[in-house]
Amino acid sequence: MRRRSTIVGWRFVLCALAAAVVLVALVRAFVVDVYYIPSESMQPLLEPGDRVVVSRTEYRSGEIQRGDVVVFDGRGSLAPLNSGDAAPVAAAKSLARWAGLMGSDTVYVKRVIGLPGDRITCCTAQEPRLSVNGTPVDEPYVYPLDAPSEQNFDVIVPEGRLWLLGDHRSQSADSRSLLGAPGGGLISQERVIGRATAILWPLERSSDIERLELGAEWNTAK
Repeated sequence: MRRRSTIVGWRFVLCALAAAVVLVALVRAFVVDVYYIPSESMQPLLEPGDRVVVSRTEYRSGEIQRGDVVVFDGRGSLAPLNSGDAAPVAAAKSLARWAGLMGSDTVYVKRVIGLPGDRITCCTAQEPRLSVNGTPVDEPYVYPLDAPSEQNFDVIVPEGRLWLLGDHRSQSADSRSLLGAPGGGLISQERVIGRATAILWPLERSSDIERLELGAEWNTAK
C-alpha cells in the first residue's frame, strides 16, 4: 500500500510540474516574455547578459511610439529565414533561449526611430544630429561619444514598416545595415514581438525601461 501511495504521490508531483510548465509557456507566448541581451548594441541602456521583460500585450491596445525599445523577429530583414542548424542543435538552442541562457540568432532589440510616413535623415556637417520630418532631435540615450550615425541616410518609412536603430550606434546591426537591399532595412510592424518594459536580471540592474515621450515633439514638422 505504501508503494502505491508513493507512486500516486510522484504522479501528482509530475502532473503539477507539467501543468506549471504549460502555464508558464502560455504566459510567455501570449502575455509577457523574457529576452536575453546577447550583444552591446543597446548600451548603455542594456548590457550583454541582461534579461529584459517583454510585454506581448502592449501593442494590442496601444500604438508603437517613437522612442520605444522593442523586441522583434528579424527573419526576412536583419536575419536569414533559416538558421541552417541541424534539428537537434536548433532544438537545444531554442531550449537555452527559452531558459534565458542565450540570445537568439533571429530576435533583436532596438529603438523605434521612424514610424510609417516619417522621413528620417542623418547627418551633415551643418546638422550632425539625426532629423525626423525635418526636425533635428537630441538623443540622450545614444552611447557616449558615439555619433548619431557614421553612415548617411535619407529614408521615408512606408506603411506597415519601422526604422529601428540600436543605442550603441557603432556596435549595432540595425535598419542602416540593409540600405540598398530589398526592404531597405525597414522592419515590418507585424514582426514586433513586444515592448521591452523592464530589466529583470541581474538584480543589481533591475529597473523599469522608461518609455520616452518623443512623438509630439518629433512630429511638429510633419
